[in-house]
Amino acid sequence: MAIATRSKERARRSVPTSLIPGSSRNAFWLYLLPGLALLTLIIVVPLLWNVYLTFTSYRGIRPPEFIGLDNWVELFGDTTFWTSFRNSVAMIIAMVVVPTVVGLVLAAMLFDLIGRKFGGRMASFLRATYYLPQILPGVIAAIVIGWILRPENGALNQVLAAVGLGGLQGNWLGSPDTALPSIMVIMVWVQLGYPVVIFMAALQRVDPELYEAAELDGANWFQRFRAITVSIIRPEIFVVTLTRAIAALKVFGPVYALTGGGPGTSTIVPAYYAYSEFFQSQQVGYGATIATALTAVIAVVSIIFVLVQTRLERSEEAR
Repeated sequence: MAIATRSKERARRSVPTSLIPGSSRNAFWLYLLPGLALLTLIIVVPLLWNVYLTFTSYRGIRPPEFIGLDNWVELFGDTTFWTSFRNSVAMIIAMVVVPTVVGLVLAAMLFDLIGRKFGGRMASFLRATYYLPQILPGVIAAIVIGWILRPENGALNQVLAAVGLGGLQGNWLGSPDTALPSIMVIMVWVQLGYPVVIFMAALQRVDPELYEAAELDGANWFQRFRAITVSIIRPEIFVVTLTRAIAALKVFGPVYALTGGGPGTSTIVPAYYAYSEFFQSQQVGYGATIATALTAVIAVVSIIFVLVQTRLERSEEAR
């Protein structure tokens, strides 16, 4: 009798159930269809069309003319394309390396020092202050900074003249030597608030007793930062690094608003180069080739980040 009862119970559990009367458990696919349809129309179809255009000569008027791998051969020999990717390395330094490192230190100081000595309200106020530039659209922030860096009446040159450093005045965005570093400084300022907010949120799960115990054992702030903070919020560090790396590779707005890739090609980046080929030179097929190459680079970078994070997590679990 007991065996028969257990058999009936297992049979009853194996029957698909749903909160909606008359529907099976697999009915959730119906709710995914609108999202899948939008994904197909907005992402998949344009991506496939873009890949197709890389094998064509197309100016946006007449039908595309198939030319095989000519665009790709031209791309690999294009010095402007490789210059744009070298400038992307500078953008990665400005949008990933510097904000992540500085943001991690600032978040730890706000949480471990400012928060403990002056209270959570002061730490929250400073966190909001750092995050404020992130709220501004990238183009708006770039235009504001562009006013500051104007060569004739910009605030920076006027301040330098007022303090007796007129010899340091310059055309910050108009000189090939200073245009890219100026944009890098802007991007550091804009991007710094994002890692500070993410890291401070991650630090909320850290037990304050760990810091107190380490402090009682004689550990200074840097030792507590290295042994406790970095090790515990490592997943968030990977998230910030990956998302900012993708943003750095496809940065467009500040370059478009401030320099237009100039002077010359000193500030050109792949996204702006693709835009210029699409809409200024009307070389749609070649612009699609640049965009596809950029997409492939972003995909490879994302895969590498995920694999490294997975390997580190498994090594931590194995210890």
